[in-house]
Amino acid sequence: MPEPLQHTTTNGVKRMPEPLQQMTTNGVHSKTKSASMTAISLPSYEKLPPVLGMPHGCTWGLWDSGGARDELGTLNLLTPEVVVEARKEIQLGISIAINWSLDNCSSPHSQRKSPEHRIFPLPDWVGHDDEISVNTQSGSQWDGFRHWAHQPTKLYYNGVTHAEITDCSAVTRNGIDQWSARGGIVGRGILLDYLSWANAQGIKYSPIEQHKINVRELEAVAKAQGTELYPGDILLVRSGFVKWYKEASEEERLSGTVNGSTWAGVNGSEESVAWLWDHHFAAVGGDANVFEAWPAENKTYRLHDNLLALFGMPIGEMFDLDKLAETCMLHNRWSFFFTSAPLNFPGGVASPPNAICIL
Repeated sequence: MPEPLQHTTTNGVKRMPEPLQQMTTNGVHSKTKSASMTAISLPSYEKLPPVLGMPHGCTWGLWDSGGARDELGTLNLLTPEVVVEARKEIQLGISIAINWSLDNCSSPHSQRKSPEHRIFPLPDWVGHDDEISVNTQSGSQWDGFRHWAHQPTKLYYNGVTHAEITDCSAVTRNGIDQWSARGGIVGRGILLDYLSWANAQGIKYSPIEQHKINVRELEAVAKAQGTELYPGDILLVRSGFVKWYKEASEEERLSGTVNGSTWAGVNGSEESVAWLWDHHFAAVGGDANVFEAWPAENKTYRLHDNLLALFGMPIGEMFDLDKLAETCMLHNRWSFFFTSAPLNFPGGVASPPNAICIL
């Protein structure tokens, strides 16, 4: 099995030296919002140390500590200092849930089962219970670190094997429950409304075609909005899939989901991968079906491989960002306090986000 980033050894587990684990100020700095925010210092993408048997850009071992393999990845960037700074984003007292109702996507792609809901009366009382059967990938979702492996090596974040996940007797690693155990995903969220920006620029595309959003465009959106990007941010990109789905006919919806194979999203390129790492986002997400432009043009830089498996960076998909975008535009504020409480289910692969943005 490939070794994680290594210099020192604790209990037989090779890991990064302590100064890097503790994110001291000897590496490449990301912009910080104020003196009260802990300066986050990590190697730039270009200078990430090699991990034996893995391609460049693998961060395994970066947050290992005390002989234990890390299971949180870039969520480690959501330090108490970052969260305290994020609370300053609450200025208007407006809260917006960005979970797309689970019953919306009635024809999920990749042969996934659509949600089922059963309500039944209590046997001895006047009341009800209900049961919900759902594929956690069928609607708004966080992709966890058990969802997608680095395809060439078949290894998941921090070296977890496929067999470890499917073997019920194996020690559970990388479960979605670890995100709940750490207190959920809480920090400063930012919305880059690419859809509105593209419309203003006269850029025409369909969310169900392989339209690639590149780094230069994301930076142009941020500049047009006056949005600053800070380490530890949760990045949300609106590209229009959910809006398209709401307005499409049933036949069109089928062509863009269960029968679809192409979707718009962030371009999977070396430039994109480096940009996402060097900005030190804690997590990324959007309203797109796959977050990235699909299928990936260059499999080496497919974002699912690089973000989920090599970085340990959560990917959110099919978030309903329409009301959030409308509210942000109305108040000319594109940053907010972000909270998400994923399912606390041991060994879970993915989860509805249960996410709220508070301006």
